[in-house]
Amino acid sequence: MALEKLGKALSDALRKLARSSSVDKALIREVVRDIQRALIQSDVNVRMVLQLTRRIQERALNEKPPAGVSVKEHVIKIVYEELTEFLGREAKPLEIKEKPTVLLTVGIQGSGKTTTIAKLARYLQKRGYKVGVVCTDTWRPGAYHQLRQLLDGYGIEVFGDPEEKDAVKLAREGVAHFREKGVDVIIVDTAGRHKEEKGLIEEMRQISDVIKPHEVILVIDGTIGQQAYNQALAFKEATPIGSIIVTKLDGSAKGGGALSAVAATGAPIKFIGTGERIDDIEPFDPKRFVSRLLGMGDIQGLLEKFEELQKESEIKEEDMEKFLRGKFNLKDMYAQLESMSKMGPLKQILQMIPGLGYSLPDDAIRVGEERLKLYRVIMDSMTEEELENPSIINYSRVRRIARGSGTSVKDVKELLNQYNQMKKMFKGMDKRKLAKMARKFNIGGFGI
Repeated sequence: MALEKLGKALSDALRKLARSSSVDKALIREVVRDIQRALIQSDVNVRMVLQLTRRIQERALNEKPPAGVSVKEHVIKIVYEELTEFLGREAKPLEIKEKPTVLLTVGIQGSGKTTTIAKLARYLQKRGYKVGVVCTDTWRPGAYHQLRQLLDGYGIEVFGDPEEKDAVKLAREGVAHFREKGVDVIIVDTAGRHKEEKGLIEEMRQISDVIKPHEVILVIDGTIGQQAYNQALAFKEATPIGSIIVTKLDGSAKGGGALSAVAATGAPIKFIGTGERIDDIEPFDPKRFVSRLLGMGDIQGLLEKFEELQKESEIKEEDMEKFLRGKFNLKDMYAQLESMSKMGPLKQILQMIPGLGYSLPDDAIRVGEERLKLYRVIMDSMTEEELENPSIINYSRVRRIARGSGTSVKDVKELLNQYNQMKKMFKGMDKRKLAKMARKFNIGGFGI
């Protein structure tokens, strides 16, 4: 992940500061240079990087820490504050006030707009809204079928007609259809334009005149980097009720450039796309985003994901308690990993826990679907005693388990290593943070 690389580079710079015995001008300048390098490598505009790091350096060298705050803590706080300011300062949430609220989406072809609409519809559905989607893309017949394929399994209706060539007519009829059905939110998809923003803006105006949307949303491809500035600026000047979703931030070195470029226009970023799954979309909150990026965690975001998971699965509070305490066996680990995989990649989840996201080796947390299947096969060849008490598994048992499961000794050792790494990780978590999470979920017997 590109933003993961940026986050690790920034986190390493601050770790250098935190581990030093004293903080002097030379160290501050060295840390600032590391931050400069990390941002420029993520395609952030050089002039903007220099302005940002100049402010960080001036404040770090000249400000006196408040009483009770060390110089290290104060400098880290300055970096956090300046990066947050750089990316927009405050979160600007999507507001659903009227029923129905009509959202019109536009975007350059290839920006990931159609997939993003499905993600947004699912995001709103999970928060209790009844959602309808209108497809007016008359240029790409596959758009309607793509939306149907993405949303049918969730019971979200898609209105459209691949044979109809009048986008405005489709928009009018689709909105009327869902008004009659009494939905809470209507999301209207439009055709992606090829290269320039002018055609996109003109279509937005034509359809807007007919459906009178409460909000117009521009979808921007995060892989275009600094070029996002021109799209966001043109959009901001064209509509006073606009917001922006930046997509594909999971796989491009230009993700930091796109986010900073859009923020520089003052256009409100309301969501970011963080992966390929339909649930990989999240509200953009600069404070929480920067906190995760710097390795400081995002406990609030983690709690929200756990809340979602509890609503949608049979996860039990006592099982969660064992997991968070680090007192779980192999069966518990498998069940929880299977549940947590529904929340998103484990790496992203762990980045929400202060100090963990970039400190663990990738091979300790890379638990994909294929690996979970392999773990299940291996565990099926274990005795009940071994599953309940993995510490008794010696080399002769490992060989027997490998033969019985048709896997290798290396595979079995890998599973046991994963288990030990995760126990160590959760036992090392800040008990105050665990207590806070426990209170949030009313988990009993959770002392600090």
